[in-house]
Amino acid sequence: MPSDFPLFRSLLVLCLFMVVVGTGGSWITGHDTSGRRTQEVEGKSAAASAAPANAVRPRAVAVQRDSRTGQLCRVDTAGVALPATVHESSGVAPGGGVLWTHNDSGDPVLVAVGMDGAQRGAVRVTGAAVQDWEDVAEGPCPGGRCLYVGDIGDNQAARPRITVYRVPVPAPGEAATRPAEAFHAAYPDGSQDAEALFVTGDGGVFVVSKGETGPIAVYRFPREMRAGAVSRLERVRELAPAQRKRSDRITGAAASAEGWVALRTLRSVSFYRAGDLASGSAAEPLRFDLEPLKEGQGEGVAFGEGGVVHLTSEGVKKKDPATLARIVCNLPRILP
Repeated sequence: MPSDFPLFRSLLVLCLFMVVVGTGGSWITGHDTSGRRTQEVEGKSAAASAAPANAVRPRAVAVQRDSRTGQLCRVDTAGVALPATVHESSGVAPGGGVLWTHNDSGDPVLVAVGMDGAQRGAVRVTGAAVQDWEDVAEGPCPGGRCLYVGDIGDNQAARPRITVYRVPVPAPGEAATRPAEAFHAAYPDGSQDAEALFVTGDGGVFVVSKGETGPIAVYRFPREMRAGAVSRLERVRELAPAQRKRSDRITGAAASAEGWVALRTLRSVSFYRAGDLASGSAAEPLRFDLEPLKEGQGEGVAFGEGGVVHLTSEGVKKKDPATLARIVCNLPRILP
C-alpha cells in the first residue's frame, strides 16, 4: 500500500464534506438549496408538469395524516351501487342534501341519489340538450346556489363550442328545473376534449381538458358570463403535455369551500389549492391513490363536509352498475 494513502484518504473525506456543505445538504435532509423544506405530496401527479420558470412558488401546506393509515385520505365506503338510470355516471355534485349525477348521453336529466346510492328523484333540465354531458358542479350564482352542467365532451376534438348549463339547485320533489341558462364558449387554441368542470367559491367557472387529444390544461370562462352568447375561454395554465396514457387523463373535477380543487383520473385524485390553479402557480398537488376502490371507470368527484370526497364510476359492462365511493381526507382549510 502506498505510504501516502492516509493523506489521500483525508483529502477525499474533506472533499466530500465540502460537497455536502455546498449543496446545503439537500440530498440528505430533504430541503432545497435555499434551505426551505420541499412541499409534501402523496406522490407526483401525472397532471403536475413543470410550470414556467418565472412562476411564483407557493408556500407548502401543512398536512395531517390519517391516524389509522398514515395517508392523506382513507377509504370510507366503496362499490355502492347507483341506480340503473345512471349507468354512465359521468359527474357528481352535492346540492340540497343529496348528490346529483347524470349520464353522458340520452335525456337532459339530473338524478338525485342519497349517500347510500339510492335514487331520491330525477329532474329534467328545462331547455337543455345533450351532446356529451361530462361533469356537474355546484356553486354560487345570482339567485343563490346553482348546478352547472358541463356539456363539454368532444372525443374527436371537433366541436366549435362547448356549453355549460346553469340551473338553481332543484327542490325536493321537483320534476323539472326552471329554464336553464346556456353559456357557450370556444377554446382559444382549438377544440379540446374535456370531462372536468369546477366552480370556485367566487363564482369562477373552469374547464380542464382531458389530455387525450391535446395537453391537460385549465381554462376559465369570462367573469361576466352572458347566457346565449359565445365567449372565448382563457387558457390559464398547462398541467401536462399531450398524449397522456389512459389512466392519467383527467375525468372529473370539483372545488371545495375550503379552497381546494380536486382533479381525478381513473386511478388517482390530486388536490390543488384553488388559487394556484387560477393564477398559474407552480405548486405540486397532494395525491391519493384510488386503485383500492376498484372502480370500473372512475369519472365523478365532489367534495362533501368534514373532509369527505365523493367519487362515482361508470358501469363498464351493461350488467355492472355505476358505483359510488367515499373517502375522507385531511385537507386543511386554506385561508385567503
